[in-house]
Amino acid sequence: MKPEIVLEAEDLTRHYEVSRGTFKSPAVVKALDGATFTLEKGKTLAVVGESGCGKSTLARLVTLIEEPTSGLLKIKGQDLSTTDHNIRRQFHSKVQIVFQDPYGSLNPRQKIGHALEEPLLVNTDQSKAEREKAARDILDLVGLRPEHYDRYPHMFSGGQRQRIAVARALMLEPEILVLDEPVSALDVSIQAQILNLLAELQERLNLAYLFISHDLSVVHHIADEVMVMYLGVPVESGSRDTLFSTPRHPYTQALLSATPVADPFKEKQRIVLRGELPSPMNPPSGCTFHPRCPWVIDTCKQTSPMIRLIGESHVACHVAQ
Repeated sequence: MKPEIVLEAEDLTRHYEVSRGTFKSPAVVKALDGATFTLEKGKTLAVVGESGCGKSTLARLVTLIEEPTSGLLKIKGQDLSTTDHNIRRQFHSKVQIVFQDPYGSLNPRQKIGHALEEPLLVNTDQSKAEREKAARDILDLVGLRPEHYDRYPHMFSGGQRQRIAVARALMLEPEILVLDEPVSALDVSIQAQILNLLAELQERLNLAYLFISHDLSVVHHIADEVMVMYLGVPVESGSRDTLFSTPRHPYTQALLSATPVADPFKEKQRIVLRGELPSPMNPPSGCTFHPRCPWVIDTCKQTSPMIRLIGESHVACHVAQ
């Protein structure tokens, strides 16, 4: 059976103009500069990379918070990159987001029950009794008790707040959840509980996840496909097992070498990258990774590499074998 594609992006970009003063022309920040990927129903695509690589910008485009500068963005087969605001609004309920800081995304003066009902109040014509029943059902679905309905956010632990954030994202019955670092602010033991909850919800509701993270150990646990980004550009993508077992791009290899391994007898060679992440306002010519790359050749400094298939991964590198 052919898998159902619920999200498709082709050469998606987002550029911002930044003022440099009264007498200077604005600078252009290329926060996202050509992302191409697909997301299947019931599957998880993880997006990884250093801070500033464009992960959160991608999340804002997919959730329709911002419009792309250029490129194609399809949700359920509908191209939303060129449609008007009214059509885009119809698709808002299809894609919901869970943020890194659950407390920051909740109104401290609003009871949890009311916070859960609010999306239904704005987007549907359900009665108060129907909204309350839906909110209580969702609380039960994410592992919270009925009495939590009338409590305020400060009365919950970090893990419970993240469960509430997941519950609120599910109120409009979305098909795609964007998870922006959903467990990075939690203790390790609580991280496992939330990841298990997400896996259970995905299996039960057949949800598609766009999982944004810098923690590769978490990505290895939850992802089906992985896309590695560097300075706004995807540099490698493929299945989780392929990418973790045979990384092709030198940046991917460096990220994996920095990931802790629980096996004390396994030897690892740490790859230390030279220099710092360049500014997106003034990216290097050619391959943007070349100032830090241990494999750099002259071609890397002059020509941007095209994405090509190497083995089972898609890699943007002149040198990768």
